[in-house]
This record gives sequence, C-alpha cells and structure tokens, in this order.
Amino acid sequence: MTPFDFQLRTRIVFGAGAVERLAELAGEFGFRRTLLVADPGLVEAGHVDRATALLDAAGIAVFPFHDFRPDPDTDAIETARAFAAPHAVDSIIGLGGGSSMDCAKGANFLLTNGGRMQDYRGFGKAARPMLPSIGIPTTAGTGSEAQVWAIIADAATHMKMACGAPGSAFRVALLDPDLTLSQPAAVTAVTGFDAIAHAVESYVTSRRTPVSTCFAREAWRLLTGAYLRVLTDPADREARSAMLLGAHYAGMAIDQSMLGAAHACANPLTAHHGVTHGRALAILLPHVVRWNAAEVAPLYAELLALADRATGADGAGPGLAGYIQELAAAADLPASLGDVGVAELDLATLAGEAGEQMTGRFNPRSFDAEAAEEIYRCAQ
Repeated sequence: MTPFDFQLRTRIVFGAGAVERLAELAGEFGFRRTLLVADPGLVEAGHVDRATALLDAAGIAVFPFHDFRPDPDTDAIETARAFAAPHAVDSIIGLGGGSSMDCAKGANFLLTNGGRMQDYRGFGKAARPMLPSIGIPTTAGTGSEAQVWAIIADAATHMKMACGAPGSAFRVALLDPDLTLSQPAAVTAVTGFDAIAHAVESYVTSRRTPVSTCFAREAWRLLTGAYLRVLTDPADREARSAMLLGAHYAGMAIDQSMLGAAHACANPLTAHHGVTHGRALAILLPHVVRWNAAEVAPLYAELLALADRATGADGAGPGLAGYIQELAAAADLPASLGDVGVAELDLATLAGEAGEQMTGRFNPRSFDAEAAEEIYRCAQ
C-alpha cells in the first residue's frame, strides 16, 4: 500500500444556510480587519453585501476587493496586495468560484511574505506565517477551498503556475449549497464538469494514495449522481448539495494526489485560445482516458461501476470516455478542438507547453510533449 502523510488543514462547515455562521467562524480565528475577495459577479448577485452585513454586525471591518478577472494573473495579485496593504488586514475571505479563491490565496502570499507571485511557484516557498482565511465557494467546480494551491497565470506568458504552502490553506471551508443557486446555467455546466474531471484524474495519478482514492471515489459518486439533475432542474437543492460536496471532496483528493494529462493539455488552450477551463477539459478528458487506459484500466472500471456502467477492464477506457462524452454533450459543451477554433497547425506549439505543465508529471502514463500532441490530434 502506498505510504502517505495526510493532515486535514481545513475545517469543513457544510449545509444549507451555513453562510449565516460566517461572523461566528471569523470571530473564532480573531478576524478584525478582513480582506473580502470576490469577483464582480458576486457583487451583482448580492453575496458580497450579505457577507459584509454579517461581518459588520459582529464588528469586523471589511475591505472588499473585486478588481480581477476569471483566471487571475500575477498583475491582479499585485493589485490585490496594493489594495489590502494600507488597510492592515489581519485576515482574508475568498468568496466565489475558483478565481476568487486563487486571488485570495495569492494575495495572502504577497501580503505576508512579500516578493512576486512567481517566487512561490511550487510548494513550500513561503517562509513566514500567513493570514488566517476562510473560503466560501459559490460554484461547485474547482474545489479550491479544499486545497493549498493557488493557480495563478503569469501575466507575461499567460501560463498558469501552481503555488502552494501549508499556510495558504483556508482555515475554514464554508459550504452552503444555497449560494450555488444563483449560478447561471452555463456556469453550472462548466464548473460541474471541471469537478468531474478532478475526480477522474485524481483517482488515477501516479501520486494517488489511499486517502486521495477515498475522496476521489466519493466525489465521483456524488458528482455523477447529481450533474444531470442540476442541469435539468437548477433548483434541486439536494443535487446542488451533492455537487458542492463532491467538488470539495475532489479538491481534497487533488491536494493529496494532484492531477494529470487532461489538465496539462487544458492550460495552454486557456492561455492561447481563451478556452474556458471546463470547456477545455470536456474536449480533452475523454481522449486522455482512452490514452491512459493502457496503465489504469482497472481503476477506470471501478469508476464505471460506481456510475452503474459496469464493464471489464478491457472495455473500461472506451466505456469511461464514452460516458464522460455523454455528460459533456448533455451540458452542451464542445466535443473537439475544432469546435473552439483551434487549428491543426497550432498543435505542436500547444503540445510543447503542455509537456512542461506540472500536472503532467503525475499522469499515470508517462507524459511529455510528444504525448500531448498525440492527445491533441485525437481531440482535433
């Protein structure tokens, strides 16, 4: 059995209406002056006003920051640092989707340890203690609230960097499925598929452990049981709950096992062609599954059995890939690189960058630029 070292760094508070406990939980960790990081859509949805009112009532000063776009880059993190530093904040709250969470973690690095975001690429490069923080997801997707990793794009190259440290973990993940009811249908589709991809990839990585396997398996069970339900009935609170908890469990699995080739190939598509991360994964994941089946077909068969699609190992790769394509089609997500305007002549350049992505190191089948180009060509 694979050795592992596991510590649950983040307290999980889950349930409908759980956001009402925000001030109570912030008080437990001594929040007095907090940076509230939330994207502009959260302001429009009323979530920022609600969180601010709860904190104000408890005497906690709130400094809201919204000046960033999806997939925040190093410039956005520096802007967040410059905004927060004069306010002498002692804590941070990330409210929203993965972009809000990443921006909150990135700001924490710079506010406490200085320098540039590029200095923290990799793991464990923050020497000083970091500010206590709370993550409140309003989408069921990245599971970023469960991870130490901040995924930040380099403003010069547009390529994503993974930056992590023990102190960057949220002290509390506040999981209120009612907050996800405000998601537009397209966001539900894309973020939900992202979570499904996390469960699939974290289940089979070369770094997987008994702990990551446990979380990835339960994430897959919850997500596949609820995804079609939230697509057809967005007000289904039980399905929303399963999606949110499943996405969180998948994030916990990532923290232990990392990801694989699908994410390595997806990042250059976002950087160069602006393809939303979940849409890129919908195109690539089925082909990665087929390609990886030579190494991990029995594990893919286990996932199919959990989705009531039992098959032998021989048919597990095509079977799981086909099932994933069915889910993507139901969500009206793209099926090929051609669907998102990627030309064949772009593939070699994309493959070169995919081969350098950190997540590719943990793919169960040896992965490099040549392998990435093969996957891209299958997806064309």
